[in-house]
Amino acid sequence: MSFDRLLLNKMPKKCGVYIMKDINEKILYVGKATNLRNRIKQYFLGTDTRASVSFLVDQISSIETIIVLNDKEALILENTLIKKHQPKYNILLKDDKTYVSIMINSSHRWPMIKLVRLKLQPKDKNQYFGPYTNVKAARSVRNLLLKLFPLRQCSDSEIQNRVRPCILYDIKKCIAPCVNKCTKKEYDILVEKVLLFLKGKDTSILKNLKNQMKTASKNLEYEKANIYLNLINQIKHIRLNQYVDILSAKNTDVIGIYKRDHLIVIVKLIFRQGRLTTSEHFSFFEIASPIEEVLESFLLQHYSKVISSKEILIPIKLKNLKNIENIISKDHKKLKITYPIKGKKKELIKLSEENAKSLHLQQKDQKTLNEKKLLNLQDVLKLTNFPSHIICFDTSNISGTTNVASMVTFIDGKKDRSKIKLFKIKTEKKGDIAAFEEVLYRHFSKLRIYPDLLVLDGGKAHLNIALKVLNKLNIASIDTLAISKEKAKHTKALTKEKVFIPHIKEPIFINPYSPTLFLLQEIRDEAHRVAITFHKKSRAKKTITTKLFNIQGIGEKKTKALLKTFKSVENLKQAKRKDLEKLKILNSTDLEKILKFCKKA
Repeated sequence: MSFDRLLLNKMPKKCGVYIMKDINEKILYVGKATNLRNRIKQYFLGTDTRASVSFLVDQISSIETIIVLNDKEALILENTLIKKHQPKYNILLKDDKTYVSIMINSSHRWPMIKLVRLKLQPKDKNQYFGPYTNVKAARSVRNLLLKLFPLRQCSDSEIQNRVRPCILYDIKKCIAPCVNKCTKKEYDILVEKVLLFLKGKDTSILKNLKNQMKTASKNLEYEKANIYLNLINQIKHIRLNQYVDILSAKNTDVIGIYKRDHLIVIVKLIFRQGRLTTSEHFSFFEIASPIEEVLESFLLQHYSKVISSKEILIPIKLKNLKNIENIISKDHKKLKITYPIKGKKKELIKLSEENAKSLHLQQKDQKTLNEKKLLNLQDVLKLTNFPSHIICFDTSNISGTTNVASMVTFIDGKKDRSKIKLFKIKTEKKGDIAAFEEVLYRHFSKLRIYPDLLVLDGGKAHLNIALKVLNKLNIASIDTLAISKEKAKHTKALTKEKVFIPHIKEPIFINPYSPTLFLLQEIRDEAHRVAITFHKKSRAKKTITTKLFNIQGIGEKKTKALLKTFKSVENLKQAKRKDLEKLKILNSTDLEKILKFCKKA
């Protein structure tokens, strides 16, 4: 099923990441955007001229979005998702380096400021800040810190061997702990100021720089004032909230809930090793329970299995919080459930709720779109019933052998995998008309709850046989139609599909750009796919077992043992006596017969 372009206007206008998937939910592409709606639209309006885009768009079935707070966060999340899923249409770097972080190696007697690349969340006692999406930006931050705080810049080995201070001491860019020009306490105070500054808790430096900038400006020293302004901007850049790294090394889930009308959407932002890696969402319809009970039930059911999270942030204060914690933690390691009322964790809850609201709008609109498609289908084809429950049949065979059939079900315009039915045709009559007659009779003779619409992959003859079966069973409440491809083409849409309905001799042609035709094609093609798949499996099984059953004395049990060991008849043909002797289930007579069979084959 191709992506419904009517959904484009329902995409959020927020900054975030978009994930494009094919019909099998396989991730095709991960991208980022400051305005998700505008960026995603570019793929479908032809404004993105990259060579691979046309191939990508043809395969897109659904688009998932994750809203974040700023461009930097979007870039880091995009990088994480690309490395995790390795989508076909993303550029994958050969090395496994990640973004640069600033490290204060607190474990050393004389800590210093370093730039490091981290593949995993570190477990040492050093302090890490970032990550920074641009190496140049990270270096400028480090340089700024060294201007403000004169910590050592020499290596660990060099500091042990120095006998006099270097030039940095002379120009007041280092307080020379290497030759005891400062005490340990003085140096630790300076390190503490660096840490407070990076954590955004020291505002005195920013105030002093602003005052110095104003003084320089009043004295008409504009170049000097501009230097102070650049320092201030760099400091603000350092303090830009980076929510993908605020949870230290914890594995944390952040739950957001949005409820409107009859639909509830729960979003789970998943932080692993302190970083936002992906999200999951869950939808519930027609739920009568209060929102608190919905959250309690979700926590107890969703986290009943093995979990890797250490903490769960929830958006609602629950009365039974401790009991839920104890129940979930009973079979697992201690799990903490937190209801934050302020601070950065509260802002993460808001972020998760914003994602839930965005998904709610998209899913609600998807349901409305499906209803419109079904109403249009009812109108165009003059159906008696609103086609909420649709079933579709198709058959498959090769020259009349291994004749099988399939039935698929669509509820409210969406495929219901649990209701797929497969049939082996028993009739000896030739042709798929006879096969349809048998399958339809077998199905409807046992049915008590009837569908709204019956669709057949075929033409006028297929429609007539369906009407004959329904009339024989005295069933008159089901709308029936048949749909056939133009000249047996297997392309989707943009073809003149023939739709046959009762009491009208000539077929109806639906606009090839119509969503109504897309829906019919999706239903018909799904039935065709299931039938073909079942036919291939049945034919392969029949071919293999027939050949081996022709060997006298080799029954089902020995056949299974042979296939389990050699995987195929072709492999069995290459087997030698010593290979067959390893199977204790075979006697000497069996060995001779199998070797004779392999030689003839």
